[in-house]
Amino acid sequence: MSTTQSERLRGLVEPLVSAEQLELEEIEVSRAGRRRVLRIVVDSDEGVELDTCAELSRAISAKLDETDVMGEDEYVLEVSSPGADRPLSERRHYVRNTGRLARLTLREGGELVARILAVDEDGLDLEVPGVKGRKATARRIAFDEIAKARVELEFNRKDKKEEEA
Repeated sequence: MSTTQSERLRGLVEPLVSAEQLELEEIEVSRAGRRRVLRIVVDSDEGVELDTCAELSRAISAKLDETDVMGEDEYVLEVSSPGADRPLSERRHYVRNTGRLARLTLREGGELVARILAVDEDGLDLEVPGVKGRKATARRIAFDEIAKARVELEFNRKDKKEEEA
């Protein structure tokens, strides 16, 4: 995708996304056979509901139909929230996943699986689960110590709403 097309797409899509109180995470144009696929990923602190994605998809489709930003070729529009395996790369990603278990690959080597307890401007406060009956331990990690991170799926994790009830 050319920078010009990317900028034009962002300019068209961002106001529609913001109107839904969502953040635009990613815009990607790729090939799928003869067609192109325009993927738009949105998110918010509260998550994104399927109905919201559908409404946003209709609004974006209508806006794109008014312009020539996608050219004459056919394309498929996909509007979705980030998948569970999306990398945590920005501070807001960690904030949204506070309370969840994450797998962190450290820059100096090694890997750490821990629960995100708190996030501030400099890094994370974590709880490292105890092994073989030992108690969990607290650990502080600065953002610049993290090479990459992803949320670990937990099938028996209590949801925030369940904990508040």
